[in-house]
Amino acid sequence: MNLLDMKGRHAVITGGATGLGFAIAQRMLASGARVTIWDRDAAGMAQAAEQLRQGQAAVVNTVQVDVTDHASVVQATAHTTALAPVDVLVNSAGITGPNTKVWDYPVDAWKQVFDVNVHGLFHCCRELSAHMKARNYGRIVNIASVAGKDGNPNASAYSASKAAVIGLTKSLGKELADTGVRVNCVTPAAVKTAIFDQMTPEHIQFMLSKIPMARFGEPEEVAAMVTWLSTEECSFSTGAVFDLSGGRSTY
Repeated sequence: MNLLDMKGRHAVITGGATGLGFAIAQRMLASGARVTIWDRDAAGMAQAAEQLRQGQAAVVNTVQVDVTDHASVVQATAHTTALAPVDVLVNSAGITGPNTKVWDYPVDAWKQVFDVNVHGLFHCCRELSAHMKARNYGRIVNIASVAGKDGNPNASAYSASKAAVIGLTKSLGKELADTGVRVNCVTPAAVKTAIFDQMTPEHIQFMLSKIPMARFGEPEEVAAMVTWLSTEECSFSTGAVFDLSGGRSTY
């Protein structure tokens, strides 16, 4: 594992109790950062924090927050910035929604996907980008998806929501380009985590069939890219989209 310099940095990771968020937290801690996990699952966060602290002198805080509720994010921001100024925000919280055709897609499920994947991410970017701008330093990394580029059939809400994440990243990156804050996103293909439990076996097989490398991504591979984008070295990329799709979608 290459050493990435995150010493003295404080990273907030939404959805950090499981999946990609947890892997990103591990990599950032190994690189010297302190981490605050934002998640709505208090018990899951406590268990994740205990695992992350094992075997290393890691500073891991947890803040229970519902990212879909703006007031909850405002409160979490105040609590977290009181611990230490925030240098990094990784928006990893997300859901897939059901796998079905647009004409059969449940309206409530569509709204729920957008509430978490888009509105929740916007709430976090809104509050912490202002904090970073005031300090003239920060790194925001949004977890989008190859589905936001290509559009996966039977996953219209997920695809559309991740396309929105890409668009928001580009806008915010340009808005902050004249400051010390950088905003980028990554577009993974399927990575085998607990999020697979939300998908049908047929949809999982479809996603695998589209990857030229003929395998799913590993959480550690995503964590490596996200951590580099969170370092001071990532200084001239902003509003950019970084491919992590095993060759599926390299534009």
